[in-house]
Amino acid sequence: MKKIKVLFVCVHNSARSQMAEAWLNTLYGDRFEAHSAGLEPGELNPLVVRAMREAGIDISHYRTKPVFDFIRSGALFAYVITVCDDASAERCPVFPGVTHRLHWSFPDPAVLPGSEEEKLVVIREIRDRIRDAVRVWADATGS
Repeated sequence: MKKIKVLFVCVHNSARSQMAEAWLNTLYGDRFEAHSAGLEPGELNPLVVRAMREAGIDISHYRTKPVFDFIRSGALFAYVITVCDDASAERCPVFPGVTHRLHWSFPDPAVLPGSEEEKLVVIREIRDRIRDAVRVWADATGS
């Protein structure tokens, strides 16, 4: 069975899209092939790496990728899912051949206020919300 290709996009590809990619590949890798990219790739957020490790997923080897590299390569995706805020999602480019474009809005871990521990509490909540969104969507999508 051919896997359904999915691209998760956010601004920096440092947190939300990385978590979504990891969740989809970990939970549903038999049916989906997930990738992630950013409009302005930055550095992987170490608190996100920590939060995902706590959930049993090591993303420390993940690297940020520019969304335009996927466009230039001619990669085709059945779904492009933006996981940033609404204004940033509007900046996402149009992908050739995409049959579905979805938007899931999650707060940006890069701009959270507070101490490292206070940020980590919120990042865990975002992580779990992304996991839940992936589960609901994947269970309703594909065969």
